[in-house]
Amino acid sequence: MKKYILFFFLFAFFLFSCGPNYILDEKKEITNNQWNYSDSLSFTVNISDTNRYYNLYLDIEHLTEYSFKNMYIRLHSIFPSGKRVTERISLELIGFGGIWNGDCNSDECDFRMSIHENAFFNQNGIHTFVIEQFMRKDPLEGIQSVAFRIEDTGKSRE
Repeated sequence: MKKYILFFFLFAFFLFSCGPNYILDEKKEITNNQWNYSDSLSFTVNISDTNRYYNLYLDIEHLTEYSFKNMYIRLHSIFPSGKRVTERISLELIGFGGIWNGDCNSDECDFRMSIHENAFFNQNGIHTFVIEQFMRKDPLEGIQSVAFRIEDTGKSRE
């Protein structure tokens, strides 16, 4: 019997230790499922190793009542030096045939998009990412939460 208990604990340890290595995994709830222009979302991370590669992900939880097939956002990357880079990103929430992308049930969907794969940071220090909704509707209804994740790939540039 002790062998089975030990096996169970070792199996559980390996199962939960083999997941992604996120250096940032933060989720922001959207009040009343209405994302206003003025409600920019800020995420900060301290980068200490500029030789590592990272994957950046954006996760959106939205209602199936969301009125559009996509969502535009602006992503502002603010580096420790103060330099700021802004990019407009289209999140394609509905795919071919009008089917929601992501994991959906009858009421809501969880959508993940890779923003950058194998990215690296040129500067050590605090990096800030600010996300704004950039649609023509204010407030944008049907958005429940936005999460920003940075995964250490385990790969190095050297």
